[in-house]
Amino acid sequence: MQQLAGKLALVTGGGRGIGAACAKALAQAGANVIVCGRTQAELEATAKEIGGTAIVCDVSDRAQADKLVGSLPGRIDILVNNAGIAESASLEKTSDELWDRILEIDATAPFRLVRALAPAMVKAGWGRIVNIASNAGVSGYGYSSAYCAAKHAMVGFTRALAIDLARTGVTINALCPGWVHTKMSDEAVSRIAAKTGRGMDDARAALEQMSPQRRMIEPDEVAHAAVMLCADASRGIHGQTLVIDGGAILK
Repeated sequence: MQQLAGKLALVTGGGRGIGAACAKALAQAGANVIVCGRTQAELEATAKEIGGTAIVCDVSDRAQADKLVGSLPGRIDILVNNAGIAESASLEKTSDELWDRILEIDATAPFRLVRALAPAMVKAGWGRIVNIASNAGVSGYGYSSAYCAAKHAMVGFTRALAIDLARTGVTINALCPGWVHTKMSDEAVSRIAAKTGRGMDDARAALEQMSPQRRMIEPDEVAHAAVMLCADASRGIHGQTLVIDGGAILK
């Protein structure tokens, strides 16, 4: 049974990694899926695979985000705020530009989309908002002050808005994955190797060692949780942060 049949979903950053996995899982559950992001080729490949729609949009650009909202074919039932960036720097090297860019993409852009799309969900009496945060949103990591601040902001926004939405039929939750096997983590491995002189395998192993399971999370594990949160049976799960990191923050 396709539990999300007839629902219209929007997945930001839907061309690759966690976003693409969420788009595919939602489509398999019966949803009609729109993927948006900055890279047209990746978006079109995902949309073609799932029979969905691709829209090129940098959600951190206010004009583009407004245009996206205005171009949507109907009321969005499911919003997956996945688009984001991760960069590391010491405090001294965290420029105003870097701080502002990470906060804009990882925290402010999701807020604006929720503000634009949630009212129609409330009016309809049904909606699901899934914010892809990070275990950095419930913990702290060195050389990541801007990223941790942005993800903590997303978690705080999720919890606060959950109170406002509690009696509307709309749920909002945050997924907090650890290191996920994606292109973003591959880029992180490359940076570690370049800065430390380690080989790529050793650099990847260093990230895997952060989890008691000694592995990275796969994108479809996060996608499975996202679909679960969108089901009618999950309507009581609200304002929660679900950590998916193999137990990393328990260490």
